[in-house]
Amino acid sequence: MTYWLVANSNAGNGQRGRDFWLAQLANAGIREPTCCDFERDDWTRQLRPGDVVMVAGGDGSVNVGARLCLRYDATLAVLPSGTANDFARNLGLPEAPGDLCALIRKGASQRVDVAEFNDQLFLNVAHIGLGTIPVCQTDDSRKKLLGRFSYGVELLRKLGEKRGFHAEIRCDQGFVRGRWLSIAIANGAFFGGGNEIPEAAVNSGRLDVIAVKPRPLLQLLLTFFMLRLNRQSPQRTSTVVHLKGQDCRVDTRRPKTVTADGDVAGKTPLNVVCRAHSLSVIGASVLAADSSS
Repeated sequence: MTYWLVANSNAGNGQRGRDFWLAQLANAGIREPTCCDFERDDWTRQLRPGDVVMVAGGDGSVNVGARLCLRYDATLAVLPSGTANDFARNLGLPEAPGDLCALIRKGASQRVDVAEFNDQLFLNVAHIGLGTIPVCQTDDSRKKLLGRFSYGVELLRKLGEKRGFHAEIRCDQGFVRGRWLSIAIANGAFFGGGNEIPEAAVNSGRLDVIAVKPRPLLQLLLTFFMLRLNRQSPQRTSTVVHLKGQDCRVDTRRPKTVTADGDVAGKTPLNVVCRAHSLSVIGASVLAADSSS
C-alpha cells in the first residue's frame, strides 16, 4: 500500500499546505508519503487498489481525488484545508490535525455515496439559482478574509435581488413544479460552509433535494432560523420543499448555471443519480445506520 499526498497550496488561507501536513503525518507515523499534484497525471497510473490518496485542499480538490479513487479502487483521505470543507464535516472527521492523521494511519475506512451527473460527480451538493452565486461571484480575497462565512455574506447581499425561476423537479419519491429561488441537490448533510440538512447523511443511499420559493427576505430568514432551531426535515412549507430519492431531474424553462462542490459544472437540465456506498474514505464510523428509512 502506498500513501499519496496531493496538496493544493491555494486552498483556504494557505496555512495548511504540503509542509504543514507532512509534519502532521510524520508525527502520526506516516513518513515520506509520495507527494504529487493534480496538474500532472503521470503518477495516477501507479495507483493500486487499497492505496490511500490524501487530499489537502477544499471540496473542489477533494472531488478530483474522489474521481481517482473510484477509478482505481483506492481510499480517499481528506485533509481539510479549504474554505468550506463540507465533505470533511459529512465524514465526521476529527478537527485536530494530529487526531485526523492518526486515524489515517490506523486505516479506519467506510464506504459513502457519490452523486453522478453528466459523466461528472459531486460529494456535497449541486446548486441551481441563488446557491450558485457564492461560487460565481465571491472573489478569492473575500473568501480568505471571511472564510466559510463568505458564502452566507454573498447570499444575503443578493437575496433581495432575485425573483426566482420556473423549474420542474422530479425524484423517484416525488414531483413538484413552480417558481424557485434556489434548488440544492445534496449528497450529504452539510453544504455551503456548514449549512445542515436534518436527517441526511453521506451514506444514506439517497439524495436530498431542497427547493426554496421566492419570499420576502424576513420570511426567508425566519424559515431558515426555525429549520436550524428545530433540526427537523421540512417536508413541505410555504417557503421550502424537501424531496428525497435515489435519482433526481431538474428541468428549467431556460438553461440555468449548475455548480457542484464549489465549481461551475454546466447548465440545466440536470440529471443526478446516487451511487450508494461506492467510495472508500477514511472515517471514524458508519454515519447512517439505516439507509432504507
